[in-house]
Order: sequence, then C-alpha cells, then structure tokens
Amino acid sequence: MPVHFEVSDGIGHIILDRPPVNALDRAHQQELARAARDAGKRKEVRAVVIHGAEGVFSAGADIREMATLSPDEMKAHAPILQDTFRTVAEIPKPVCAAIEGYALGGGFELALAADFRVCSGDAQIGLPEIHLGVIPGAGGTQRLTRLVGAAVATRLIMTGTRLEIDEAARLGLVTVAPPGRALAAALDLLAPLVDLSASALAAAKRAIAAAPSPDGFTRETEEFAALFGTANQKEGMGAFREKRKPNFRP
Repeated sequence: MPVHFEVSDGIGHIILDRPPVNALDRAHQQELARAARDAGKRKEVRAVVIHGAEGVFSAGADIREMATLSPDEMKAHAPILQDTFRTVAEIPKPVCAAIEGYALGGGFELALAADFRVCSGDAQIGLPEIHLGVIPGAGGTQRLTRLVGAAVATRLIMTGTRLEIDEAARLGLVTVAPPGRALAAALDLLAPLVDLSASALAAAKRAIAAAPSPDGFTRETEEFAALFGTANQKEGMGAFREKRKPNFRP
C-alpha cells in the first residue's frame, strides 16, 4: 500500500510510502483520501501527523503519469485531486505535516492542507510547477495565499523558487526542527492537543477555514454558541470553577 495509517497514543499517523520520493500518483491520492477519512471517523484518533517513509515527505505529483493526460482528462481528474487534499484539510482534528527531505509541488500542497507544519532545517519546500509549464492544481495557489499573503505567494508561484526554511519560519508557515527530528517535533506539538476538547478543536478548524469569507464572523458565532450544548463545554467550565484539570471526551 502506498499509504499506511497507524494509531499510537491517540495520534493517527498517515505515512506516505512510495519510494524513492513518495510521488503522488493516482493510487497514492486515493489511499491518502481513504486514510484521511479513516482518521476523521475514528474516535481514538485525537490528532493526526502526516509524514513520509525513508526520510522524504513527498517530491510531488508523478510527472510521468501526468505528462500523458489530455486537457479533458486533467479537467476530469483535477477536481478529484483537489477533493483529496480537501479531505485532508477537513479532518476534524489537529493535523501536522512532519517534513523531511522534499515537500515540493503536490507534496508541499499536501503540507499546506495541514494545520501545522514542522520542517527539518535541511528540507526543501516550494511550488516549482511553473517550470513544467503548469501551475499548482491541488489547492496550492489558494492555501499558500491565505497563509502568507498574495505578495509572497505570487513570488513563489510565479518564479517557482524554493522557499528558504528560515523565511518560511519567519512567515509563520513552519516550525523548524533539527535534521531528522521533524516527526519527533511534530509529535511533541500534537501531544498536548490530544487531551483537549475534540468538539472545540473541530469547531475551531471550521471557524478558521471560514475566515477568508465575509460570513466568517457569522460562522464563528454559530460554532461558539453550538459548543454550549456539548458535554465538553460543561466539563471544561466545571473544571475551571472547581480548579481541576478537565477530562474531555473524544
């Protein structure tokens, strides 16, 4: 299987495993969507980390496969590709991409679909599609712009240059870890979230996703108010009054 899904200590691991560089062919994309749906449904999974096997996150799409597609074939496939990454983005739990080696093209677009990115200091990240005569097609133009602003996104997408890790950190796009320690750092980041309210975390993700929309404030109000009907809200506020640690439900 090109994608494995494992659970340890409340954290689901979506592992990309298609040597040598975890190129995202169609089969890989289907398995990625399956793993994301599985992670979203399983109550014992409180957070998710996405990482690659063999020290590489993903060097992007399988160019050999894509090069043979006609415009009509790609028009039919592109929505499926975007839906796969949207499925990852909409996992109703905290998601962190742990990046070692390459996260280029579709690999970087996958990382952008996560809530957090922990990046090895020697990793290579970026959207080089312009050098292939195309543009990012799995949500990269939209997610990168929302995360770093139009000016930076335009420069990176139109030049296809790789983003320096120091600059990515300054932009708040990634947290930097020592080489070989991205996964460990990602797990450290997620560990405290495992004990928080799953319902509140899911609501936070939905409200944040609505931020670019004029209706974002309305969505925040709806999500905020709805949480007052949950057991986790009662537990959290009760624990605060009783000066004890809350015991949230999955």
